[in-house]
Amino acid sequence: MIQRAPLGSSVTAEHPAATDPVRSYRDLRVWQEAMDLAEATYHATEHFPKHERYGLVTQLRRAAVSVASNIAEGNARSTGDYLRHLLVSSGSLTEMETQFALSARLGFLPREQAESLLNTCDRVGRMLGGLRKSLGARRARPPSPEPRTPSP
Repeated sequence: MIQRAPLGSSVTAEHPAATDPVRSYRDLRVWQEAMDLAEATYHATEHFPKHERYGLVTQLRRAAVSVASNIAEGNARSTGDYLRHLLVSSGSLTEMETQFALSARLGFLPREQAESLLNTCDRVGRMLGGLRKSLGARRARPPSPEPRTPSP
């Protein structure tokens, strides 16, 4: 699991502050949360019935990997491509929400565990929405003019 600094703890090199520049997708809190969700999904599906190994288990795991992977891949691309990758992440997240709800209804997941996973999906979804909004605003801004050097 990616280790993050708990709320109220000191910032370290592994846990940059929100104001620190993003040097890599690994610095993005949304990617870290998506990785935690993927890990939790793998653990949660370990105990599903064997007959679901190629059904809900595979669907949930692929969707979970897709959320984090598309955040990472999009980060390495243009703003427009990044926004498209974040939409794919959001779609995969919505798939997961549906599949977790169904898993609980079928009795494959305890209700409390399903609620916890759904809450995490909701949190990641809000973070994805915020990142999309931020990128959209950046994309809409006109480019800043080149700084001029004074003439002697």
